[in-house]
Amino acid sequence: MTPEEQYHTCVNGLREFAAGTGATDVVLGLSGGIDSSLVAYMCVDAFGADHVHGYMLPGPYSSEHSLVDAQELGRNLGLHVERISIVEPYEAFAHVLGPHCAADCASFTGLAAENTQARCRMVVLMALSNAHGWMMVNTGNKSEAMMGYSTLYGDTAGAYAPIGGLYKTDVFAVSRWVNLAACAKGDLPPIPQHVLVKPPSAELAPGQTDEATLGSYDELDRLLIDHVERGMDAAALVAAGYDAAEVERVTKRVASYAFKRALEPSFPEIPYA
Repeated sequence: MTPEEQYHTCVNGLREFAAGTGATDVVLGLSGGIDSSLVAYMCVDAFGADHVHGYMLPGPYSSEHSLVDAQELGRNLGLHVERISIVEPYEAFAHVLGPHCAADCASFTGLAAENTQARCRMVVLMALSNAHGWMMVNTGNKSEAMMGYSTLYGDTAGAYAPIGGLYKTDVFAVSRWVNLAACAKGDLPPIPQHVLVKPPSAELAPGQTDEATLGSYDELDRLLIDHVERGMDAAALVAAGYDAAEVERVTKRVASYAFKRALEPSFPEIPYA
């Protein structure tokens, strides 16, 4: 499928799912990253800007440029964007959990601390969903889902994942198509340029980047598509020229996180024949 076809498949899936639930309004977190930026644009296309409620949810490691990018996106899309900090609730959890999760009974760091931040964001978004009757939209992609690079009961939450069937490299390709299509109509590109060029990061720890953990998305996605979509096992992947150690790392990780994918929201199926 072309990026344009992928885009319309995602938006149509979102629109049809919401119609089935009776939802007219949606809520999502705006991190300033590529995933939430593209999903926000899809939501505006599907429901209209007045029915999309975006929230910046900065934590202790959120960068100022990410908040600026999220605000610029909101202006471009005509969204009313609000800011709710998760620092205070996160610190409350850290204070309570530190003695139980940290070896020195004081510092609260590592995976437990990172996932607690994501779960704080989920609590905020679900509270808004419950209070206003808005459907919470998930902003995760398929690369993250396959590699288990997401927080269970955190950023895996939501009723529907419009880009859940897209690998990360296609998220970028579809986002670039969105901007080019806007320019072709004489409109300003909706997704800020800085969002398209900065290294993707969950910003849950100082200096964190996705590719430092997962490896190059270009290389990872090629391997994942051959393995997941085309059914190539480890032997076939190595025979096709992939590095044996990388094949072992990725295929083991895909298998080990099946339980997490089983609890993620529905998403539109994107064919990768």
